[in-house]
Amino acid sequence: MHKQTFIQGTMILLAAGIINRILGFIPRIALPRIIGAEGVGIFQLGYPFFLVIMTLITGGIPLAVAKLVSEAETEGRPKHSHLVLKISLALTLGLGTLFMGLCLWFAPWVTRVFLPDQRVYYTFIAMSPMLVIVAVSSVYRGYFQGKQNMIPSATSSIIESLVRIVCILWFSYLLLPKGIAFAAAGAMLGVMAGEFIGLMVLLWQYYREPKVTFSIGDQHKTADNSSITGKRMFALLLRITVPVTGGKLIGSFSYLLESIIIAQSLALAGFATSAATAQYGALQGMIIPILLLPGALTSSLAVSLIPSLSEAAARRDVVTIHKRLNQTIRLSLVSGAPFAVMMYVLAEPLCLLLYNNSDISDMLRLMAPFGLFLYVQAPLQATLQALDRPGRALVNTLVGAGIKLILILYLASQPQYGIYGAIIAIIINSIVVTLLHGYSVSRLLAYRFKLLDFLKLTAAMIIMAGSTRYSYLHLPYQHVTWMQFTVSIIIGMLVFIIIIFSSKLVSLRDLGRVPWIGKWFRPA
Repeated sequence: MHKQTFIQGTMILLAAGIINRILGFIPRIALPRIIGAEGVGIFQLGYPFFLVIMTLITGGIPLAVAKLVSEAETEGRPKHSHLVLKISLALTLGLGTLFMGLCLWFAPWVTRVFLPDQRVYYTFIAMSPMLVIVAVSSVYRGYFQGKQNMIPSATSSIIESLVRIVCILWFSYLLLPKGIAFAAAGAMLGVMAGEFIGLMVLLWQYYREPKVTFSIGDQHKTADNSSITGKRMFALLLRITVPVTGGKLIGSFSYLLESIIIAQSLALAGFATSAATAQYGALQGMIIPILLLPGALTSSLAVSLIPSLSEAAARRDVVTIHKRLNQTIRLSLVSGAPFAVMMYVLAEPLCLLLYNNSDISDMLRLMAPFGLFLYVQAPLQATLQALDRPGRALVNTLVGAGIKLILILYLASQPQYGIYGAIIAIIINSIVVTLLHGYSVSRLLAYRFKLLDFLKLTAAMIIMAGSTRYSYLHLPYQHVTWMQFTVSIIIGMLVFIIIIFSSKLVSLRDLGRVPWIGKWFRPA
């Protein structure tokens, strides 16, 4: 097993994330064409409840495993790493099995009482076994990330995506003759098949590495004569896990309540159940996935940031902490900005090309400029968690969730707003939580991001928007939408790249740190 540097680990996860996002769009583009927006809505409505249960089972376990394993490896205690793994597996496997049984038993009651469309029942049943699979996978991912070996997670996620694509489309098509509800359940079975294969890949890679044998009940001696018991390790695990779980649970409950409140509010506004389900499916299954596409980088940065900052904090290396945080925020903004511009300027042709539905483009156009807040939010939250301030992140998330739910209930229930009331609430939530996270990090580390860099980025976005729009309207290929779209995007991206390099937002030195291609940009 090879430990990667922060930049190498980030780039490995970034490459996997980009591949997964691209692959993930295949079923997102094809599925609405097979089962329609209403079927996508049924498919999506089951997810919020699943996420709540999944958060109860795993919550902060992956973060805690990554953090404790990283610390153990830094201090030269490999036995402690495996102790963390075994205790975490015992905990998550037990909880996963318990909750899977409860979900299967109470499925009729849950889908009738809590979820806004009873047709979700079959999807709910199909997703229940995933609780065990995802719980075990999350522990192994945290273990490998703690060892700063991102290759197993990257490999597993790519193979999982490939299997998921085939199975989602295949199973939903096979079950479509039985009705939309069964087709949505078939799509969920495809997701479960992908998760299972992904877990098998992780297990295969784990059993390839050399093992350290010991018993959980033993006391484990290390080279520096320190010791730890299984009970003590379990306490350390819970100390990190509980507050992080609380924060994630707020987010998951917020998502669940959001789905219920949106449906109920749209009903109050006069929309039928099928129409409300279709609008919710368009928002959660079609628009938000496009908006979160640049999150491939920010998620990769956040995952790599946790062990890197944990090590730096253990050494009390404030300089490295500031350096890593500055790199992360700058890369998040620079990588997300051109996508935000593209989604705003070319929302209509983008939705037409992806979903053959330009009616939903106004949703994307409204949300696009505020995507930058989402792209920065994940690294900021990871910073608070890595520096043992998960409670602060929890409070920030709780405040944002409360504001969002109140606004959804107030705005979406008014006929003049409808689904756009929910979109406005989601936008305000992203702004509030990101600003609160930024304020918390700033106070904790006395950290300040350069205002000049924000101004440079804003100027680059405005110029890119103008050049992209002009290209789309005035260049040839007016009757070939995909060609018109592609050429204008290429021109806009080239303009953006030229500006960020000429303004030194990104330098050749930054590219020189990138694995594989970096050697071409390093000075001789």
